[in-house]
Amino acid sequence: MLSIVIPFYNEKLFINKFIERLEKSFKNYEVEYIFVNDGSTDGSNDIVYNYINKKTSNNFQYIDIKRNMGKGYALRQGIKIAKGEYIIFQDADLELNTDDSLEMYKIIFNDKEIKVLFGTRYGGTGKLKKNYNLINEFVSKINTLIFNLLFWQSISDLHCGTKIVHREVLDKIDLKINDFGFEIDIASQIAKNKYQIYEYGISYIARTKKEGKKITWVDGIKSYFYIFKSRFIDNSYSTILSIFFSSLYMAFIGSYFGLGTGKTLVVFFFLIIGCIIGLNFKFTTSSIIFLFCYLGSLFSSGNGKIYTVLSFFIIGLFIAKKISLYLNKITKNRFVKFFV
Repeated sequence: MLSIVIPFYNEKLFINKFIERLEKSFKNYEVEYIFVNDGSTDGSNDIVYNYINKKTSNNFQYIDIKRNMGKGYALRQGIKIAKGEYIIFQDADLELNTDDSLEMYKIIFNDKEIKVLFGTRYGGTGKLKKNYNLINEFVSKINTLIFNLLFWQSISDLHCGTKIVHREVLDKIDLKINDFGFEIDIASQIAKNKYQIYEYGISYIARTKKEGKKITWVDGIKSYFYIFKSRFIDNSYSTILSIFFSSLYMAFIGSYFGLGTGKTLVVFFFLIIGCIIGLNFKFTTSSIIFLFCYLGSLFSSGNGKIYTVLSFFIIGLFIAKKISLYLNKITKNRFVKFFV
């Protein structure tokens, strides 16, 4: 069975047409439709509820959240009761085409190697595109670039609302973000659990604010925090310790290079590098990298010091990686693994 989870909030203008299109797209498939009212106040909840009550089949579910809690919260409630092997997340605002969701389902159903398939509004030959907001598109692409760099991914549209995820994947992640940050939440946890994210180009007909567009610049600002939190805070205690330690010593190393404003930028750059080191090396192996950086500083002076430090830094990375792989291979002790 396929489950389609549809969160909606104040979609009175579009909800009837959306339901008709969705049912038409999946009329030949065994589908469980889960509509989640996220505290609507415009009567769209009554439209959906009455529509479902007229149905004689039991493949329609309705969840009524009394007050607006956010898209992420609504989707989590739908996921809890979904029975399908595959789950589609589908926005109810008609910006995204339900026929594209069907095409994506056919792909993932026929290729069992694919566990995660994201829609992308920036790909797909012959797909319709209309977008009113250049700023929203720019922010979306910047967020996607940052996500790719931090999670070592190569996706093109982090914020697309149409996604298909296998139940196996959803059982291994713990979604927490309530609002539009859901897209970042699920993508980051999928990446952390080493699942490959595939993409499929879909149509996108953007709405204006007058037509009901709800995402704002505030959500764009919050998205940077969510990406940072997902990458550097939502980790094990051992990883958090390592991030803190390596960011400190890399910032300290950076403080020896540059002058004035340039020095501040160098320190910030080295701090980010330290955070990334902390994600990949625990406390002990990270200390090896720090030791080699220190040794590199002893072999030169002045501006030439940066070259020896960087050279020893690369050597330290290589040796730390080898030691980390070896120690993790020969020991199962949880205390040892905490530090290596």
